[in-house]
Parts: sequence; C-alpha cells; structure tokens
Amino acid sequence: MMAVTLDTGALIAMEKKKPRAMMLLRAAREQRAELFATTPVIAEWWRGRSDRRDDIKRGVTIAPLPLVAAEAAGMALGKIRDAGDRAKLAIDAMVMAFAALHGGAVVYTSDVDDLTRLHEYFPAVRILSV
Repeated sequence: MMAVTLDTGALIAMEKKKPRAMMLLRAAREQRAELFATTPVIAEWWRGRSDRRDDIKRGVTIAPLPLVAAEAAGMALGKIRDAGDRAKLAIDAMVMAFAALHGGAVVYTSDVDDLTRLHEYFPAVRILSV
C-alpha cells in the first residue's frame, strides 16, 4: 500500500475543496493509498471544529511524530542556513522526515518551494503540488 503524507497546505486545499486537491485525494483513494497527517500538521491547521474538518480527519490517519523523525527533521534544519520562518520550516521538515520513514512516500503540499529546500536531506520523498 502506498503511503501519502499531507502537509498543512494540502489539508487547507482539501478544506477549501480546491480542484487539484480533490483530484489528488480521489486518485490516492482509488489507489488505496493511506493518507497520513502528523500531529504537528494538525496543530498548524486546526482552528476549531467544522463538519468539513471532521470529514477530512475521518479520511486521514493522524499520526504522532516518531522520535526518529523529529531527530531527522532537527538535523536537516541545522544544515539550512537561511531558514526564514523557522517554525514553519520545522513543521515542513517534520513532514518530510515522517514521509521518509514511510518508504519514500509522497508528500502533497501547497508549498513545493519550502519542501524542495529539504529534499536533499530526504531524497526518497516525492513532493507533489496540490
């Protein structure tokens, strides 16, 4: 089974029912891919309960970030000199590290540029835009 990791931008795109996000979501489900979002992503995305958010959560496996992924994210962050918004990049690094633990999974994102900055540290992860 293919694993797909969603970042905050992907959840937001799904919440807004953006066409590309909905198309990617349908394709992932048709291929029986398991959709993951880590708890740090949920913290960045969650702004209160809504029917739409509850629907999204039902279709996604919410996973705590394993210690090994947190350590790998920290190592990658330590190597990036111009990190800009460190808190945002930290969550991006956690998403990439989590995906790397899932056998070089795919990450759906609305922020390809930031995740691409981390790709050299997680080369097995495929980054796709929503």
